[in-house]
Amino acid sequence: MAALRLGDTAPNFSAKTTEGQIMFHEWLGDKWGVLFSHPADFTPVCTTELGMVAKLKDEFDKRNVKVIGLSVDPVDSHEKWLEDIFETQGARINFPMIADDDKYVASLYDMIHPNADDKLTVRSVFVIGPDKKIKLTLTYPASTGRDFYEILRAIDSLQLTSSYGVATPVNWRDGDDCIIVNSINDEEAIKRFPKGFIKVKPYLRITPQPNK
Repeated sequence: MAALRLGDTAPNFSAKTTEGQIMFHEWLGDKWGVLFSHPADFTPVCTTELGMVAKLKDEFDKRNVKVIGLSVDPVDSHEKWLEDIFETQGARINFPMIADDDKYVASLYDMIHPNADDKLTVRSVFVIGPDKKIKLTLTYPASTGRDFYEILRAIDSLQLTSSYGVATPVNWRDGDDCIIVNSINDEEAIKRFPKGFIKVKPYLRITPQPNK
């Protein structure tokens, strides 16, 4: 199966989770979504990641984002592992974990990379918009834990740039200046960005974040 690309519709699926059976698109509703996979239950890096996502749940909620995890293990294994996560990370898992023991969802989303491991998923991340389109993808090897603060930062950028005619520069954080996209000419930019802009180059125009 071909890898999913930005702008593709996120495949719908029915799955067992730690919070019951779901139909993915119905579960997402009109919210943004983060679907992220883990190589397996009872593994050290995954344990730290899931604990961090649970601690950041309020940050995802503030952004109207639902999070859901996945690994190729059954529900009863997930439930036992969640106790370990609470014990070691000090956080109760407050989002569903997909039990993908038949690897259906992993295959649908191309989460198994045979040259890395032909049995377990890599650390995939899919950010999905309310329109069910894939907005961002990340793929990490099993050995490298993800930075969920970076994922939140990227979501801030995605949500901003989907509503305003701006892009975000290197190392941007919410509240920083933005770049006016080149499809907007200077005359239109004057109308659309009342805070003004600095024209560094014809293609590089800096403006304060428009929704602040």
